[in-house]
Amino acid sequence: MRKTLIFTLWAILFLIIAGVALIFTAIAKGKIGYVPPIEELENPNLKFATQIISDDGVTMGTYSYSTDNRIYVGYEDLSPHLVNALIATEDERFAEHSGIDARALLRAIVKRGIFMQKNAGGGSTITQQLAKQFYSEQAGSVVERLMQKPIEWVIAVQLERYYTKEEILTMYLNKFDFLNNAVGIKTAANTYFSKEPKELTILEAATLVGMCKNPSYFNPRRFNERAKGRRNVVLGQMEKAGHITSAQLDSLSQEPLELKYRKVDHKEGLATYFREYLRGVLRAEKPEKKNYRGWQMQEYYEDSLAWENDPLYGWCAKNKKKDGSNYNLYTDGLKIYTTIDSRMQRYAEEAVHEHIAMSLQPRFFKAKAKKKTAPFTSELTVEEVNAIMDKAMRLTDRYRNMKKSGATEAEIRKAFNTPQEMTVFTYQGEKDTIMTPMDSLRYYKHFLRTGFMSMDPITGYVKAYVGGTNYNYFQYDMANVGRRQVGSTIKPYVYTLAMENGFSPCDETRHVEQTLIDENGKAWSPRNANKKRYGEMVTIKWGLANSDNWVTAYLMSKLSPYQLVRLIHSFGVKNKQIDPVVSLCLGPCEISVGEMVSAYTAFANRGIRTAPLFVSRIEDNEGNVVAEFTPHMEEVISEESVYKMLIMLRAVINEGTGGRVRRVYGITADMGGKTGTTNNNSDGWFMGFTPSLVSGVWVGGEERDIHFDNMRDGQGAEMALPVWGLYMKKVYADKSLGYSQADTFAIPHGYDPCKDILADDEAPAILDDHTGIDDLFN
Repeated sequence: MRKTLIFTLWAILFLIIAGVALIFTAIAKGKIGYVPPIEELENPNLKFATQIISDDGVTMGTYSYSTDNRIYVGYEDLSPHLVNALIATEDERFAEHSGIDARALLRAIVKRGIFMQKNAGGGSTITQQLAKQFYSEQAGSVVERLMQKPIEWVIAVQLERYYTKEEILTMYLNKFDFLNNAVGIKTAANTYFSKEPKELTILEAATLVGMCKNPSYFNPRRFNERAKGRRNVVLGQMEKAGHITSAQLDSLSQEPLELKYRKVDHKEGLATYFREYLRGVLRAEKPEKKNYRGWQMQEYYEDSLAWENDPLYGWCAKNKKKDGSNYNLYTDGLKIYTTIDSRMQRYAEEAVHEHIAMSLQPRFFKAKAKKKTAPFTSELTVEEVNAIMDKAMRLTDRYRNMKKSGATEAEIRKAFNTPQEMTVFTYQGEKDTIMTPMDSLRYYKHFLRTGFMSMDPITGYVKAYVGGTNYNYFQYDMANVGRRQVGSTIKPYVYTLAMENGFSPCDETRHVEQTLIDENGKAWSPRNANKKRYGEMVTIKWGLANSDNWVTAYLMSKLSPYQLVRLIHSFGVKNKQIDPVVSLCLGPCEISVGEMVSAYTAFANRGIRTAPLFVSRIEDNEGNVVAEFTPHMEEVISEESVYKMLIMLRAVINEGTGGRVRRVYGITADMGGKTGTTNNNSDGWFMGFTPSLVSGVWVGGEERDIHFDNMRDGQGAEMALPVWGLYMKKVYADKSLGYSQADTFAIPHGYDPCKDILADDEAPAILDDHTGIDDLFN
């Protein structure tokens, strides 16, 4: 009987061992559950966000799906405190086992399974947890979770075969979701502590490792004291493992849990408008005419040109990875190295805020206070304003959704005119208030909009890009997407055409009203704000310096509007809807800030226009350069004409409408520029350039009827020029950028534009005194 019992027990043990072996073999062969093939284990499906990196190495943002915004970080970039805390807390024998810690597993079975001790610790190794993160779905019950465990053991052992311990730790930390849209340790360190992973202190590392037990339960934002307690548990484990002393443990445990939380949101941070513009460019598909409506034909034309001529446009759709699939901007972990300089971008955004938000906007609110037509011009009637607002209402998502759900027009209007609680934007922060949706539409139309871009005229590098005042609330990009009438900033094109046709800055005309006859026989006589020197002989240079409409009209009478349109297009302006009429000389056509900045590079670059370059190179997730980009350049005007234009555009700053650059902002640099104001002060412009930087600013309302009703506040020199002035002051003050006010334009010594002579053997040289040539006109 005893022998039979012993035999039976041995047989049962053998059967159990054989059964377990059979089960694990079946799991390994994929007969039970899912075990990934070797290829997948060697190349786990880790999705990494694409990083947008500035020219000076700052990560400005990422492109990712909202729930998967991890950024890869290597083992060498992890804080040693982080590694020590993780191993001490989650897997103290991590360096010794091969995926399964038998002692920890047995302890968990006995203490938790048999004695039901919840604080006995788990038996899962870091490798097993990694296997769970990669390949286990969310279990619906305890039984289902128990069934997942053996599969994770098998995967853990296989992972240990293919990866080093450092690689496993790195994958674990890159994979883990720390909540608050912070996926992966790099994003988590930036989100909770505004640091890189290698900069984390002991306390910060312990806090993040503490979250690994249950990130929701130990969320430091929601449950600070609870997270602090868990942090201290991690510190205790570090002391036990010998990573910190008892004295350090006692001291550190008393410290409060302090965060430097920074929300991960593509609508916030540096260069938001630029990042969204770039996202659209990179993800563009090949344009097909059937996908564009009739009023979008200009857009179709531009997209088609970009698809054929711009390697950046539609880059993801045009380029394939090693496996033959197209690049995915959200999951492939690309690094987009842009031409933006983070310091200059910050200065540009500060300049916009200081002038628009802190100065101009308060004046606009004051100017429109208690006016029935506000924020629209007083020249409109109340009925006209109501019609505009009615159209605005119909364009909202609220209106469309209510219409789609079957609401009547009366019900929709009632909803739009019923007061309700809402949060609205102010430059002092969001504000809770009660107003009708209709009033909120009108409220937001009070805010002035702006566009700004700054670029290197030689390399084409776009150094700063601001598409508006606040991307959260005003998402339409007025730097490179929106177009507005350019007003007098078009005049340099007119004068360039005149110089190309033999005119000189010294040529004179009588300063009187001009009447031009267009090709239809209609007379056109432009008004002029400038009545100085009426009836006297004035030079062409004086006319541009003072933005004089009569002198400009005089030149237009000697030129062809068709030639002017061709010249404007050669400067890089893509708008096909520019009419060849005589009034074009005063700028009724619509052009973007980006196009204007690119066009003005020709004046700083000896007649060669440089197209904006937004990206210098792209790297894949392994650091391989998969694309490089170079600037596109094109000669548009002769070098002789450029010298003449430089003299006249300098005069705009030194003695004309751009004088406050010198007077108010104290900028002494050799520079040229042009102010611009459209009819009724609807648009304010300023274009300014130095030998090494071309920048342009537009300021105006959301609609053309939203503007100042007086020239004092509404002119370009008041609305737009201050942004340029503030920006350049900051740029010159930062010596690390390398820009100097001592730089001067290269013009041949002894060059006399009045004689229009340049010796063939005379090489351009830098003038010692850039005011010398201007003295020729005094």
